[in-house]
Amino acid sequence: MTDTTQQVAGATLAPVWLPPAGDPNELVPAMWAHDVERGGHGELTVSGVPVSELRAQFGTPLFVMSEDDFRARARMFKDAFDNAFADICGGVDVYYAGKAFLCTEVARWVDSEGLRLDTCSGGELAVAKRAGLLGENLGLHGNNKSDAEINRALDMNLGRIVVDSLHELKRVAALATARNATANVMLRVTPGVHAHTHESIATAHEDQKFGLSLLSEDPDAPGMAAAEAASQLAVEAESINFLGFHAHIGSQIFEAEGFGIAARKLLAFTHEIQTRHGITLPELDLGGGYGIAYTAVDTPRPAAEVAAAMADVVRETCAELGMACPRISIEPGRAIVGSTTFTLYETGTLKTVQVEVDGQPDVTAPRRYVSVDGGMSDNARPVLYEADYSAVVANRASAAAPALSRVVGKHCESGDIVVRDVYLPNDVAAGDLLAVPGTGAYCWALASNYNYVPRPPVVALKNGAARLIVRGETEDDLLARDLGA
Repeated sequence: MTDTTQQVAGATLAPVWLPPAGDPNELVPAMWAHDVERGGHGELTVSGVPVSELRAQFGTPLFVMSEDDFRARARMFKDAFDNAFADICGGVDVYYAGKAFLCTEVARWVDSEGLRLDTCSGGELAVAKRAGLLGENLGLHGNNKSDAEINRALDMNLGRIVVDSLHELKRVAALATARNATANVMLRVTPGVHAHTHESIATAHEDQKFGLSLLSEDPDAPGMAAAEAASQLAVEAESINFLGFHAHIGSQIFEAEGFGIAARKLLAFTHEIQTRHGITLPELDLGGGYGIAYTAVDTPRPAAEVAAAMADVVRETCAELGMACPRISIEPGRAIVGSTTFTLYETGTLKTVQVEVDGQPDVTAPRRYVSVDGGMSDNARPVLYEADYSAVVANRASAAAPALSRVVGKHCESGDIVVRDVYLPNDVAAGDLLAVPGTGAYCWALASNYNYVPRPPVVALKNGAARLIVRGETEDDLLARDLGA
């Protein structure tokens, strides 16, 4: 075994960010739940349960989640931000972003750890209701909420409806008026902070579907920026309880600077609207988007460090403006659930191909393809966002040399790639188990039935015991909605 890149099979094809091949059995702690380790013969265990037992009981592919790790990360965010903001606004309301992964059990964990829940659809509200969460602890997002969804939010007395446009604000006000009700509303604004992330998940610049511009004039309110016009309507509408502003600058962000810039802009705008209308806006949501480690080169900042940096900016800005700080809220999703979960696959076919090396037309190098029994139907992020992942052999340790590999799925798409570049031991064989960490967020949530493949189950582990929290689909499930005889 060697750690010299040029001596490793296929290394000349490795991307520049991929570290030189080391021990392919190593588990990088930042990528895994705290109770994942290698047990006897190097087999991966979660809360003491070997992955071979999980495969025997639940099959593969399988989403394997640590309940203890989820709860610990939820508490970590709550404690870190409460401590950092205690002297500014008495603490922080942490809304778990359910879009990352949501089921009834997870909603109950969120509630029991003292967090609130952010939803984005009527379906997610239905999960929250089934879990027994109080409406006052829920928020509803979405750029195109239906009347049915808005009415459901009013039925449940939601703590906040985050409104995305002047048009939507008018609809919410009208629906609330018709019911003789009051809607608790926050206005989502675009502060113009472009996070350093993939274009499809950066959400605070002007040219995208979310939010009310702080700069651009709204066509329905000549002479006023969209956020100003919506603020005026929210102040004047008797059926609206105007709570304040919300912004979300993107996802998978490692730098705290963007959050700080957005906070300054939001506080300044809050102060401006309060002064103009003679009101006090009690809340301010600074969004989520905190990054996690998908590969060994990802370096997420600890929650306490991010919280302290944001609190410093908020404290300083409020002092400069001479204003009392609104109650701050944040919306972590991926940062809580992402690393709690890995996907367990079984390896099938393997092949090695010769690939032309970039910039060297007469030079080829080997790349090994390792096929697994899932793919883009259980993890769409690589094809959607060119997301990078890692993988390890899970059922055993190996003394074989590492080889540059590409883990691919079983679907009829050449883009069906699970892990684009990873060093795996060169003795990987059919029947081995592979574990891909960091799949707790936006994998099950984005899962599909492409090629009529059933979606995998989700199993939660705690205190050495495993239980299903979402059962896997069957072919009967797939055919149940097909009305053909």
